[in-house]
Amino acid sequence: MNLDKMIIFIKADETILKEKYSLYVLGGDIGGTNTNLVVAGVKNSKPNLLFSLNIKSNNLDSLIPAIEKIITYARSNYGIELNIACIGAAGVVSPSNDFAQLTNVSWNVSTKELIDNTSLESVYVINDFQTIGYGLNLLDHNNENDIFQVRAGNRNLEYLTFTKAIIGAGTGLGKSILTYDKQFKAYIPIPSEGGHGDFPAQNDFETQLVNFIKKLRGISNPLNYEEVLSGRGLESIYLFIRNTQNLRDTQYTEEIDKSSDKAPLISKYKNIDESCKETLRLFTRFYARCAKNFALDTLAYGGMYIAGGIASKNKEIFTTKEFTDEFENTYRRYDFLKNIPINIIVNYDVSLYGACYAAIYKSYSKI
Repeated sequence: MNLDKMIIFIKADETILKEKYSLYVLGGDIGGTNTNLVVAGVKNSKPNLLFSLNIKSNNLDSLIPAIEKIITYARSNYGIELNIACIGAAGVVSPSNDFAQLTNVSWNVSTKELIDNTSLESVYVINDFQTIGYGLNLLDHNNENDIFQVRAGNRNLEYLTFTKAIIGAGTGLGKSILTYDKQFKAYIPIPSEGGHGDFPAQNDFETQLVNFIKKLRGISNPLNYEEVLSGRGLESIYLFIRNTQNLRDTQYTEEIDKSSDKAPLISKYKNIDESCKETLRLFTRFYARCAKNFALDTLAYGGMYIAGGIASKNKEIFTTKEFTDEFENTYRRYDFLKNIPINIIVNYDVSLYGACYAAIYKSYSKI
């Protein structure tokens, strides 16, 4: 395998690279689709991203070659020695934060293997949505390139110490709860596997959808939320619509049918193709339902934050009546839900910022 042809390096401008830093850390974001690694310089306890490496996760058999590549790049080009790393992984992380079983990739992340086979001396593994939680501390809520505000909620409730919640659909579905650390003066995320909770069908139509997806994906257990709210879920809903509703074919139908990656096309044509439009309508309703339940679970007075590629590329679906009505649709506690601030995280580097911030947090012996 020739990694050199598969790896993309992206670097910051020379001004940032030449600044003096008290510490250098390595951050990682390992997802079902992409593996991103970044080197950051630490100044005033905050990371500046200096350069990053990107490679498709399925082009790797292990994280070790990618780690070795960026360590060598840092040393050879900038004289930077790296010994501290934090890796955010899309999967189940061990209680000791030394191993991650990746959900949508065939390999795993082991801190022992990384320390034994690279120059790293300290490696910490956390859930990928924890990295988003750490990264949220570094985003500017007044910058639309960082945060897109769906609604402000009740500003009288937006105190720093109130719990926040993060939810996001992409290759899978992730969640995290953020609580405020008064000593570190930042939000610290709690890991969650809530994306694998059961999907609650509420009528015959939704039960038909559940049974369709279970048959389509060969699932005998209860259907979880991730099979509905993810790129795979978007495709499943679309196929259900095509199989059960008499919607006419369009010039886009054949393109979608032939594609091995249907979700981006379904999203692309959501305003001009009836099947895609209906798919996104259902997807929006289910997203709102999941967010509503999570807001209630966590009492997220500090806000609901929606992450992931699907949200950042389809921000407008969260401003629709479909989303709002479902988010506030509850037998009780409507007064609470209507005042929850809702925001979309649009900064693609939030996970890398978060992994580096978590490495800093750990290096200061606060984890």
